[in-house]
Amino acid sequence: MNQDSILRSLVADNLVSDPAGARGRLLHEAAKLFRDKGYERTTVRDLAAAVGIQSGSLFHHFRTKEEILKAVMVETIRLNTALMQAAVDAASTHREKLQALIRAELESINGQTGEAMAVLVFEWRSLSEESQVYVLELRDIYEQLWLDVLETLRQDGVLAADPFVVRRMLTGALSWTVTWYRPDGGLTLDDLTAQVVAMMGLTSL
Repeated sequence: MNQDSILRSLVADNLVSDPAGARGRLLHEAAKLFRDKGYERTTVRDLAAAVGIQSGSLFHHFRTKEEILKAVMVETIRLNTALMQAAVDAASTHREKLQALIRAELESINGQTGEAMAVLVFEWRSLSEESQVYVLELRDIYEQLWLDVLETLRQDGVLAADPFVVRRMLTGALSWTVTWYRPDGGLTLDDLTAQVVAMMGLTSL
């Protein structure tokens, strides 16, 4: 199942918003504004102006600005979890599954969901405690994909370090690529994935 098919399936199940619809366009613009200006400095008027509607019209979709922030995070995690699961399922060996996870996360950070992924990291404290709990539950599902693959590699003797620590280190390293990686710089995401794999000493992937 390709990325478009996965997205359509999630939209059909009402798990994410249709990117072409009013709600989807609002969340897309909100992610950009929250990343660029910060959640607190972004006003309802800013959000409305970004999608060309009156401020009051926002509340046809969301009751509060915080609900918009939560939706940006929730839908991003749902989409990227589904994309990662599909990538893992399509891989044959556990080493290939790890490579698929790395490639998928690099795409999520540097591709179409990059703004929302940044919001997820930097605006976490802007969520209410209740919303944080819910987002964490979704995040745990996402993280478990990584931990399962890393634990299997450890059991196979391919990975020497603790899977939890490896995942935390990879989270930081992969997330930081947004500050320096440029698609037009001569290094593709496939190339970058290969470099990460080599850095881990798994050159036989």
